[in-house]
Amino acid sequence: MSHYVDAELVASVWKVVASVGDIVAPEDTLVILESMKMEIPVPAEVSGTITEIAVREGDVVTEGDRIAEIEPS
Repeated sequence: MSHYVDAELVASVWKVVASVGDIVAPEDTLVILESMKMEIPVPAEVSGTITEIAVREGDVVTEGDRIAEIEPS
């Protein structure tokens, strides 16, 4: 079953760090958000393979928006 990573606040996507196909571990940074001039890393919560990155640099996300999908290993 896939694990979804969702935004926890309103922010701009400053940088996409991970790509589809990357293998990640908990706490690996997937994207970096920017809100009120602060950079906020969004970490993976599970180990697995990224199957989707749902945002692009410059996108604005709100609370609950999907950022990524990880297939747990």
